[in-house]
Amino acid sequence: MPNVTAKSRAMSVNEELLPLRNKIDGLDSELVRLLNERAEVAKEIGEIKARVGLPVYRPEREAEVLKKICGKNEGPLPNESLVAIWREVMCACRGLESELKVAYLGPRGTFSEQAMIRQFGSGVVGMPSGSIEEVFRKVESGDAAYGIVPIENSTEGAVNRTMDYLLKTSLFIVGECSIPIQHNLMTRSGTMEGITRVYSHPQSLGQCVQWLNRNVPSLERLTAESNGEAARLASENPAYAAIAGEVAAKIFGLQIVATNIQDSNTNRTRFLILGREPAEPSANPQEDKTSLIFSVPHRAGSLYQALKPFDDFGVSMMRLDSRPAKRGTWEYFFYTDIEGNMSEPKIREALEIFREGCASLKCLGSYPTEKNFRRADTKGSNL
Repeated sequence: MPNVTAKSRAMSVNEELLPLRNKIDGLDSELVRLLNERAEVAKEIGEIKARVGLPVYRPEREAEVLKKICGKNEGPLPNESLVAIWREVMCACRGLESELKVAYLGPRGTFSEQAMIRQFGSGVVGMPSGSIEEVFRKVESGDAAYGIVPIENSTEGAVNRTMDYLLKTSLFIVGECSIPIQHNLMTRSGTMEGITRVYSHPQSLGQCVQWLNRNVPSLERLTAESNGEAARLASENPAYAAIAGEVAAKIFGLQIVATNIQDSNTNRTRFLILGREPAEPSANPQEDKTSLIFSVPHRAGSLYQALKPFDDFGVSMMRLDSRPAKRGTWEYFFYTDIEGNMSEPKIREALEIFREGCASLKCLGSYPTEKNFRRADTKGSNL
């Protein structure tokens, strides 16, 4: 009798689920039809772009699409999920126009690769590079259409190598993205038995120093060019451990000993998207960001006087860093991000006066930020 009752209950549940499953099947069929219809329109757009020489990837247009999608969202899916889905849809449609090659700091398994997939979708052709300089070179030479490089971390600050190459390059910043940084300790065996040293990128080691001091204080800490490279080294030697992301463990066949060992759970890294042509203004250019590198005359108050036009015109300065000019004269270059697009009249006027107070000024471009579609978040849907 109990078996009969269980069987009857299962049949009753299946009868209740059947119409819902049929509805899901119908919706899936309609989604497939609509996705292919969208793809056909994307192909037509691609043909027009090819005819007039426009780039396949338009960061400002994709930011606009994502903002509209989030603005129409009434749940229950959160905006974060919809953004991830639509990035893949746009990536697939882009692939019908042309193959998109993107250079990133390799080898595979780095947070740079994770950021690339988040920004462009998993269908792009990733080009792992051995250094930040190589990412710049590949884009400058045309081997890659775009590059993605880390620029700052919420706990460790600016990435100096990227800042130095931004000063030298002819490339433009065309976009940005940020990802949460979650570090894991991994080895071949899945234990710390026999482990003598741990490898990771210098910033990653710095982000996990408290955990390392508490749990493995005697373990030798060595730096690697990237977390992916650290994972590769650990995969080749049973006495080595690595600190890297979960993706790196899967790629290099390592087992995770401890998860989320970063000292801060709010740790994020911001990445820049590099291209050979500047981005167009977004639909909401006041929500764009403009990045500048400048120097000022060596006299008292020159930095204050140079920056004063931003205050006068109500331009918000979002970041200010400095790097030595490397001339042996104790001179510095300053790196700043301001809110707004250069196409805006007040930004243009402020920059004209700002230039007069600078010894040198280089504009790296105006570009859409994640804020362009974050403000469209609906109730209960967070990005």
